[in-house]
Parts: sequence; C-alpha cells; structure tokens
Amino acid sequence: MTVTKGTPDGGSPGAARSGSGAGPAGASAASSATASVGATAPARSRRSHVPADGSPTSAAVEQARSAMLHEVKPRKRTRIGADVVCEALLRQGVDVLFSYPGGVILPLYDVLGDYPELRHILVRHEQGGAHAADGYARVTGRVGVCMGTSGPGATNLVTGIGTAMLDSIPMVAITGNVPAALIGKDAFQEIDITGITLPMTKHNYLVRNADDLPRVIAEAFHIARTGRPGPVHIDITKDALQQETIAEHPSEDDIVAGLPGFRPTFDGHPRQLKLAAAEIARAQRPVIMAGHGVLHAQAWDDLRAFAEKTSIPVAWTLLGIGSIDETHPLAYGFMGMHGWKHVNRAIQSADLLIAFGMRFDDRVTGNVRTYAPYARIVHVDIDPAEIGKNVAVEVPIVGDAGRVLRALLPMVERTEPADRADYLAQLADWRRESEASSWHGSGAWRDGLLSADYVVERIGELTEHKATYIADVGQNQMWLARYAGFRAPNSHVSSGGLGTMGFSVPAAMGAALGRPDRETWAITGDGGFQMTFQELMTLVQDEIPVKIALFDNKKLGMIRQWQEIIYAGNYHSAHLLGPDYLKLADAFGIPSFKASRPDDVDDAIRAAQAVVGPALVWFEIAEEQNVFPMMPAGKGLSDLIEKWGGADE
Repeated sequence: MTVTKGTPDGGSPGAARSGSGAGPAGASAASSATASVGATAPARSRRSHVPADGSPTSAAVEQARSAMLHEVKPRKRTRIGADVVCEALLRQGVDVLFSYPGGVILPLYDVLGDYPELRHILVRHEQGGAHAADGYARVTGRVGVCMGTSGPGATNLVTGIGTAMLDSIPMVAITGNVPAALIGKDAFQEIDITGITLPMTKHNYLVRNADDLPRVIAEAFHIARTGRPGPVHIDITKDALQQETIAEHPSEDDIVAGLPGFRPTFDGHPRQLKLAAAEIARAQRPVIMAGHGVLHAQAWDDLRAFAEKTSIPVAWTLLGIGSIDETHPLAYGFMGMHGWKHVNRAIQSADLLIAFGMRFDDRVTGNVRTYAPYARIVHVDIDPAEIGKNVAVEVPIVGDAGRVLRALLPMVERTEPADRADYLAQLADWRRESEASSWHGSGAWRDGLLSADYVVERIGELTEHKATYIADVGQNQMWLARYAGFRAPNSHVSSGGLGTMGFSVPAAMGAALGRPDRETWAITGDGGFQMTFQELMTLVQDEIPVKIALFDNKKLGMIRQWQEIIYAGNYHSAHLLGPDYLKLADAFGIPSFKASRPDDVDDAIRAAQAVVGPALVWFEIAEEQNVFPMMPAGKGLSDLIEKWGGADE
C-alpha cells in the first residue's frame, strides 16, 4: 500500500513517497488514497500567533526580535548611536570607563575600538565598575563613568549608584536595554532599570532614538556635576545604539538653556551673609564644621583662610576629612559617633556652629534633642533640601561652600588667637585629655596581638601622608579616619552615607587611575574584602598599582562590637572564616606579605610599596579590638562609651 503525506498545513508535498507497490498499479492506488483523504480532511489554513499581525507595531517587534538574535557587523558603516555615545564621552573629557559587556550593549563594544582615547577597564562585576567610577570621581573631581548591559548587568550597578547618591558623587551610569519595541514584553534580560534607579539618582533617562543621544549625554554630565553632585543613569535601547544618526552635539549654553528648571543657587543671599557675619562677631565659643561640600567646591584654601582670620577651630565629618591639613593649629578633629571625644565635647559646649557643606546626619548628631544645646547654627549648603531637614538652624544660607566662604571672608573682623586665648586653651586641655585616654593609640601590642590603629598609623607614616587612602566599611573605616593623619584634600575615600561593604578594593582601582601620581592604599577588613576580591584580577590585567592592607580579625568586627555592647554579648554570625590570603593573592598573581607582630609591620608595608603593580599585606589583628569612643544609637554626643566590661580599645 502506498501512503501519501501532505505538508504540515495539509497541502500536497508535490511528490508522493511510494512503498513496494511502485508502478502503474501503485500510482493508481496512490491517486485513490489521495482523493479519499482530500474528501474527508480539507486543507487547513495557517494561523499566525503574532499579536496584531500585519500592523506597524507587529512589524517593529518582529524586527527587534530578529536584531536580538542576529549580530552582523557591516563592512562599511555610517555613524550610529554607539558612535555618538563614544563621541559624547570624549567631549566630556572622559578618559576611562569601567564596564562589563553583554548582549544589548554589544553595538557599543563593536565601535569602541575605533575610539582608542577611551580606556576601557573590564571589571569582574558591575558593582565593582560602579565603585571604581565612584573612586575615580572622588579623587579627581570629575565625573566617573560605568556601564553595564540590561537585566542583571544593570541591577548589579544599583548598589554602586546608591553609594554615589548618598555621598553626592558625580557619576554617569550607562546601561543597555532591549530594543524599544520589546520594552514591556518581558524579553530576555529586560528589567525596568529606570524605575529601579529613579529614587537613587539625580536624574535618569530612557533613550529610544539615536538622535536624542547627544543631548541626553551632555545633559547627564551637566546634571551630575552641577550644584550638589550625584549620579545620573542613562538607559539606551539596543536599536538606539544601532540606528544611523546625524544629530549634532549641543554646546554647554544649549544644555543650560534646555534645562530651565535646573538652576542651582551658588551665591549666598547678601542678607543671610550679613546675619552670619553678625553671629560670628558675637560668638565666644564658635566651631567650624567642614563637610564633603567643602571638597566638592574645592574650597580648602578658602576654609583655611576663613579659620585663620577668625581664629575658629575646625572639626570635620567623615567625608569632610582632608578639607584642612590635620597638622594645622586650628584643625581640631573628626566628629560624631566614633569621632574624637574632645571634638564632640567642643560641639556640645559651643555657642555657634558654622557648618559648611554637611547634612547633620544621625552619625554626626546622635539624639538631636540633646545635640549642641547651647549653640546657634549657621548652615551653608548648596542643596536647600538639606537645610533644616535634620536640625533646626538660625541662619540658613543656600550656596556653594567656596563662594559663600569667599563672600564671608571680607565681612568678618580679624580675630587674633590671643583674643580667644581662654577658649582655645580649654580646647587644648580637652584634646590632651582625649589623646591621653587608653583608647587613643592603643599601642602596637594588645594582649599578644597586633592592634589595628598601630597599623594605620604606620601606613600613614611610611607613605608620608601623601597617598590616597580608601576605606571599606566597619571598624577599619573608623581606624583609618582617626589614625592615618590626613594632610591633603581628596586623599581620603569612604562610603559614608550608604556604608557599602566591599567598597574599598574596587573604589581604589578608580582612585589609582584617577591619581596615578599618588600611592593608593585600600584599607579593608576581611569581611568587606571577601565581598569584592574578584577585582584582584582586574588589578592584574590592567596593571593598576593598588596596595591592599587587609585587616583580618576573623570577625565582622563592627557587628561583633555592637553585639557585645548593645546586645549583651549575644553573638550570632559575627565569626568569619577566611582563606589563606597569601595563597589567594598568589592564585591571582599578586605579591603578598604577612604581618602578625609589630616588628613585621614596617617591613611588610615597605615590601608592598616596592612592588610595581598591585600588592597585598595580610595583617592579622586582635580579634576583639573595639573602636572607642562609641556613641550608641539613640544617644547623644555627651553619652560616649569609652570602655566596656573593663576593656578599652
């Protein structure tokens, strides 16, 4: 018997396959069978499951899906959106970007080699790229740039973007997304990344058309660095990167004109400046408080000139470190939760606080009800939203810290140190008492184990206080802030607002590339290091000379300290196992050294300094060393804990 098979849609295949009954008889049987089938099963019509098939939307979706699956590089190409991105970055002075490739952003990588002026750092995780861009921006004052693909590549950037947002760091984060027609279709690696980044950026964009790219990128850089700095996110669809375009790049004047609603106030109001000058003239116990805004405004010389003319001591926030040389006679110290006792005491007894570029966050004030109970406050900040947000102030001044300092300088009378002799003498006594406390410089040797503060002091001394020092988060962060001895602006980098563990090593990559004239040290605990040590390979591949000081106490140190003091010794998940860090470094091809005793410390630091390229020093420190003084959460600056259970730092 001969059987004839039709096509999948029921039609004839055009030629019958015959069995053993080939020949005229077989053909006759086949014809009969075909006729019989045709009589009982009419041919089926083919159905389309394409939504709104035949419509322009359907055609766009089909073309977009095809573009997702087929990557063909034309032999000769015209200017496309990806070119515009590279051109725009160069126009903004970008020389390095930190990124990791992925499917929808490949059109950009396809042209990146045509722009050799852009150095591309292939990070091992997008979060590392965001932190590196952050570190670069902090030490240079320029906008840092990071990139990632859609979906997980974009979401991996989020922690780094949030870190930059809370510390007011100028950064542009670029992500790719699926073609415009596929947005909202739950395509592969599609995520609403603009919705995710909206609350943690100064501004964000979704670009669907290549013609918009010149304007958007120029606006993004302007917004990121103007006024209070911060991150801006640009999400670009794949087809926008591939589209041909002749759109021109706008001038800076065009950009300003195109953003009529973005007009930060830079100059303080004359009336408010007069009020501030009058407050300063009346004050008997004034304190200047320097925040990150002083560094953003590059106003360190203005701050020093103002302090010297008025003979007012200067305290600083964590992110204000470096705003004045710590050896200056009027440099009084680091304030806040783990700041110096004498500084907090001065704030609590002051009759006037003059705050430049800081936000009075909870780590600075503690319980606001008990904060600076005798002081009137002059608050200078470029962001009006920060004034009065956390503390009530008597004289608000909206403006750039540098411009306000320069405007105030001729308005205040010169005050000689002798005119404040009693006040300055009391502050000096408090400082001597504070620095004589057992927790200050707890000694190189503590119960037979190496102490962290001694290691930080030695790193500061052996680098002549001229390096860039990048903290991680936790106890190491506080030890660095207190004991390194900072002399220059933008030499201290720390995640202050978000408190991002794992920050130091990737941020140090960007800092080292931004300031190659300085030695770069990443100061990290073993907890933070284990979060992002994959970037060791980036250091090796790109020959980035970061020196890593790894403080290994086999604990999540600050967690352990809080559990000891606040939670009555109820320890849980604070003990942290780690690898053999010498073997780990060796696996990455990084020279490494170990110090477990005070006598080992200087030799290990010098050995790392002698390495051309990255190096790691493994410091085995005391497991239960605490950071004192400590202001418990909810308490005030007058409620510092200096010992616990008979033990000090």
